[in-house]
Amino acid sequence: MKDVKTMEQATTMTWEEANQRYLVAALATVRLSLEQHTRQTGTPVTTPGTDHENGATPPGVSAMPAPPALELLCSLFQLSPFERDILLLCAGMELDAAFSGLCAAAQGESTRAYPTFSLALAALPEPHWSALAPEAPLRHWRLIEMNTNAGLTTAPLRIDERILHCLAGISYLDERLAGLVEPVRGEGQLVPSHRAVAERLATLWTHAVEGERLPVAQLCGSEPASKRAIAQAACRTVGLRLFALSAYALPLNPAEFAAFTRLWEREAMLGGSALLLDADDLDASDAVRDRYITHLLDVLDEIVIVSSRERRRTMERPVISFDVGKPTASEQRDTWRSTLGTASPMLNGKIAALTSQFDLSAVTIASASAEVLGQLAQNNEVSASELHALLWDTCRVQARPRLDDLAQRITPAASWDELVLPEAQREVLRDIAIHVRQRATVYETWGFAARSGRGLGISALFAGVSGTGKTMAAEVLANELRLDLYRIDLSQVVSKYIGETEKNLRRMFDAAEEGGAVLLFDEADALFGKRSEVKDSHDRYANIEVSYLLQRMEAYRGLAVLTTNLKNALDSAFLRRIRFIVQFPFPDAAQRAEIWRRIFPASTPTERLDISRLARLNVTGGNIRNIALNAAFLAADAGEPVRMAHLLRAARGEYTKLEKALTEAEIGGWV
Repeated sequence: MKDVKTMEQATTMTWEEANQRYLVAALATVRLSLEQHTRQTGTPVTTPGTDHENGATPPGVSAMPAPPALELLCSLFQLSPFERDILLLCAGMELDAAFSGLCAAAQGESTRAYPTFSLALAALPEPHWSALAPEAPLRHWRLIEMNTNAGLTTAPLRIDERILHCLAGISYLDERLAGLVEPVRGEGQLVPSHRAVAERLATLWTHAVEGERLPVAQLCGSEPASKRAIAQAACRTVGLRLFALSAYALPLNPAEFAAFTRLWEREAMLGGSALLLDADDLDASDAVRDRYITHLLDVLDEIVIVSSRERRRTMERPVISFDVGKPTASEQRDTWRSTLGTASPMLNGKIAALTSQFDLSAVTIASASAEVLGQLAQNNEVSASELHALLWDTCRVQARPRLDDLAQRITPAASWDELVLPEAQREVLRDIAIHVRQRATVYETWGFAARSGRGLGISALFAGVSGTGKTMAAEVLANELRLDLYRIDLSQVVSKYIGETEKNLRRMFDAAEEGGAVLLFDEADALFGKRSEVKDSHDRYANIEVSYLLQRMEAYRGLAVLTTNLKNALDSAFLRRIRFIVQFPFPDAAQRAEIWRRIFPASTPTERLDISRLARLNVTGGNIRNIALNAAFLAADAGEPVRMAHLLRAARGEYTKLEKALTEAEIGGWV
């Protein structure tokens, strides 16, 4: 009858209440062993009665909603009955005030009011010497702490704080790990292709053969947000909590590294957790950190997921890799529709234009949609074209942060009216704009992309001497297409170290892919040239660098523009791989006159400027701008409108800079 009553009581208790009763009863058993040992030694001791004497009976394990924490610990770490009692002996010191007096009495010294290994061997049942071996569970998993310098059998034993709280039914992340790993929160939105990867991961873990090491799961690609969402979804499916560790937070001191790996594995077992190692931004030249990461993957036995750009190797542990790219165009369109909700029908077919130009993750699309919907809530009277423009500009901003760190963003302000070029060149520039604007229709709707994935990038070469309008033309295109313009100085990208140039180019193209920005590679002759005869490894790698740049340009979804002053220095084989070539001629007198007519803003005061005389200056449009700007400063300082005298002084300064002499034919009759 008593057993039935106990079972009925257990079923009405919460797990926390039942776990507490179970722990109290287990502590009472160890306490009783101490009392019996004290009586045998003849040492008098006065302590309160045990829980058994008070009639507290532990609930049956089978009757509890879940196994008690003590039994779970014993099962996880394979503790023997003696090791279990040592753990309880140390826990009793923290939870029951009577234990310190009992320990002192049992050891016959009032100063030794703490558990020791010698006390455990003498007082607890089924003792064995191996219980405190360094590789035995109690010390290996750091369930107890001890100072071995004080002697192995006489050193005070103390339970680890995390383990003590675990026995009491309180779960939390060990504070020694809190500064290194962080919980992955929130629910990332998964597109079907990414959900399939998450399901494959969950299946791999669910059907793993017991006793075999789980392979390291590698999520490769340049989309960290999607990879994190995949890892989180897979862990949620199998009931695991996910924590992330940055590759740069990994301890590189051997002792600290060993402590981290031991504590993490213990935490993973206690809390049902998986580790996501974030190595996306890892510098490949960091050889020391790379070795520690490889070692980490080899020594950990619990579930580990690696997020990195390229595949990593391990020395011992098996690896399974998944390539994670951006959502497909159709998945991006579906994500736009679902996140925009009722605002989606207003866009009609313009969502296709968004997905053609901007290659965004599901997380970024959701963020952009939320921002736009927030603005719509403040202004309901927005037309479809205004909504499309708002979304377009929001996408541009969302895609900027990564590229802003790698290149100079130029705010495009120039328009077609400011660009003075022969009609043939202007026509080619208009064709470039058409190709960028209609790429969604031709590549996707009309099926050209499905037929061949090669050569879909839109590339252009702008050739001509400095100041002939190459950069302005790029500005005009970016302004026309409502895209960001980034200037990349190739002379700064090219590195003397083998492999560094390709790495620099890869980072820039990967960062630019999201927004399809206009990339302006200035001074292309720093990299391009006649392919040299391969005489040594440096010649061979120089050719590889050029080929890599062209390969990325051909695959780039935006517009990539190269500028050069020396078109004849470029290899004809490379020129064939560039879709558009625009030669920017030195302006003739008529073109120079047109530039002078447009050079001053409408708000600039001018007086008696002779355009025909100004057009005699045999300089490029860039030089004309410098002369006009310098003359404006001179006039402003004199408190006068811009006159020919100011322009003459500015022209002399510009010619001195060019190491040219002003001729009478150029400035005769100016003043």
